[in-house]
Amino acid sequence: MSRRRRALKREIEPDPLYGSILLAKFINKVMECGKKSIARRIVYNALDKFAKRVKIENPIDAFEEALENAKPSLEVKSRRIGGATYQVPIEILPHRRVSMAMGWIITNSRGKPGRSMEDALAAELIDCFNKQGSTIKKKDDTHRMAEANKAFAHYKW
Repeated sequence: MSRRRRALKREIEPDPLYGSILLAKFINKVMECGKKSIARRIVYNALDKFAKRVKIENPIDAFEEALENAKPSLEVKSRRIGGATYQVPIEILPHRRVSMAMGWIITNSRGKPGRSMEDALAAELIDCFNKQGSTIKKKDDTHRMAEANKAFAHYKW
């Protein structure tokens, strides 16, 4: 029995335009300094540009597919055993997979120089939808690291 107190997950309201909780979480991650209206405008405009370039009528379905392509399934965690530190591959919980994928997409969008955030976010979503680009490379690197350290999988607990 764990002695830790686990934090309760708060339910967030779905976004007003599409009614998606996943998109509301994404908007909250894009938001800086509490400016949600600006974050909503950026995400909605990026979704419109993304849907036009991919030629799909429903932007939410395309967004969910791009996010699904960016989600990692394995990661490595450091475990100290007998004076040595091993990189132990572990499976990622579903809510953390979504959070990591969103974080990578937003970080790589912000890292594109000379573009507005709307254009960069749309370009990154297109890359994720087509299974290419820096976010997918980050996912593949994470999986490759876990695969390389598969010998230490028996240390997970």
